[in-house]
Amino acid sequence: MPQDYDPRVTPARTDLAAIHLKGHVEAARFVEGRNLEIIAAQAPLRRQPTPDAGFDTEALKGELVTVYEETAEGWCWGQLRSDGYVGWLPAAALRPPGLPTTHRVAALRSLVYPGRSIKTPPVEALSFGCRVAVASPPGKAPEVQGGEAKAALSLLACGLYVPTCHLAAIDSREQDFVAVAERFVGVPYLWGGKSSLGLDCSGLVQVVLAASGVACPRDSDMQERGFGAGLEPVDLAELRRGDLVFWAGHVAIARDNETLIHANAFHMAVAIEPIADAVRRITALCGGITSIKRPVPARASCTMTLSA
Repeated sequence: MPQDYDPRVTPARTDLAAIHLKGHVEAARFVEGRNLEIIAAQAPLRRQPTPDAGFDTEALKGELVTVYEETAEGWCWGQLRSDGYVGWLPAAALRPPGLPTTHRVAALRSLVYPGRSIKTPPVEALSFGCRVAVASPPGKAPEVQGGEAKAALSLLACGLYVPTCHLAAIDSREQDFVAVAERFVGVPYLWGGKSSLGLDCSGLVQVVLAASGVACPRDSDMQERGFGAGLEPVDLAELRRGDLVFWAGHVAIARDNETLIHANAFHMAVAIEPIADAVRRITALCGGITSIKRPVPARASCTMTLSA
């Protein structure tokens, strides 16, 4: 049987594969997976079970993972439920699922406190897109006591606290994903990253579209294929805010018909630059634009879909 699947999103190896792939791929054995939850703020999904192995994506706090193997050395091989990516995660970053997540971090970054006071040393930093379970209704607006503002904090199911103003309901949707991308300007470029500590071009697109209710593949080639690959590119003269511009191995977001925003290795950061400059430089490295995709409102929904 030919092994013609994409290993990035197929939980299959020659020695082990997911049970639902039996009859579709060749493997020495097939196993049922078990569901676990990411408890680390972010965890790199590595290609091999070693701390120095390369990684192409990250998992954020609150994401679910189907794990098919756990090694004695503390590594788990599994598949992210959010986008289907497959790889190795440190077992210490995982636990059995707790209460369902109720909120997402809507600030670029937030801090987690061990108690009700923001004067206590924070125990963790969370990135935009992390998911948490709030144990009590979010607090009220900050109160002023003795000339000092007392921040409203939300109690999490784990017993820790997060500023209420940094949270949004899990089913809430950002209305302008380009404006969300603009918040990331200056965040370092990191191959495989998808947090506000560092991300790559397709990671930026995936994170900001997810905040707008769009389930987006992880890599730029997947994004291009998943949103209408093979269609003729839109003329640059027709470029509008929110259009996704694809080259081989790269994707950028149009802010308007004159500027792009993208995470890129030239600036080593998320940057805004003139379209003409970006097109000239990237075309010299990667070839010309392969396609332009345009987000459009979905019918009877606040989510977005993509079309050519």
